[in-house]
Amino acid sequence: MRVFPRFKFLSRAVHEEHEGEHDGERSRYPLTEGSLCTSLTLTVWKKSLVISCKGFTVIDSYGNLAYRVDNYIGHPNEVILMDASGNSVLTLRRSRKLGLVDSWFVYEGERGKQGTRSKWSKSNNSPVCCVRKRVNILDGKPKVQAYVYRVASDSDKRHAAFTVEGSYAHRTCKVFDECKKAVAEIKRKEANSKDVSFGIEIFQLVVHPGFDPSFAMALVLLLDQMFS
Repeated sequence: MRVFPRFKFLSRAVHEEHEGEHDGERSRYPLTEGSLCTSLTLTVWKKSLVISCKGFTVIDSYGNLAYRVDNYIGHPNEVILMDASGNSVLTLRRSRKLGLVDSWFVYEGERGKQGTRSKWSKSNNSPVCCVRKRVNILDGKPKVQAYVYRVASDSDKRHAAFTVEGSYAHRTCKVFDECKKAVAEIKRKEANSKDVSFGIEIFQLVVHPGFDPSFAMALVLLLDQMFS
């Protein structure tokens, strides 16, 4: 599978090199690159830990805080995905042109922050990819919710690196790569008791081997912007 030029850890090949290594670390730190030799299930709660903010709180399978979003109010033009310590992991920025469909560009780290540099590019002002909502209801792809493009080819649906299919509103989505293999999925969270229902505010994000959980969570944020 081809990968983004500056986002090489999206490739399965990168993680297959780590298979069998750092077993002890994987058991303690499920979000390390080596851990992606197996599927990872995160619990996503559409609620910020900060009282005055709206956002998301993401918990790993060990009950630890994995990601957080605290600046999510309405439909902002910029959303920052942070790790448990509050460090910026990915910045999602909206680009709107002449009333056409919005495009969202994904940047590593905090876009525009002075003194930072992406290890995949010389400048953190270079976007990793572009995500666009499907709007053409006559294109024969009713299940598609969004397309993820390499920036160089973000106008050609035939060359989409990933597609998101299903229904985010019902929390049933899958992310497919170019080979139509599922790399991540959004699922309703099932309660142990029949008398308990989590609704759609608490759900699961399952990340399959080789796909980066940070990027998968970024797609969740963008789908929420597009369909909420």
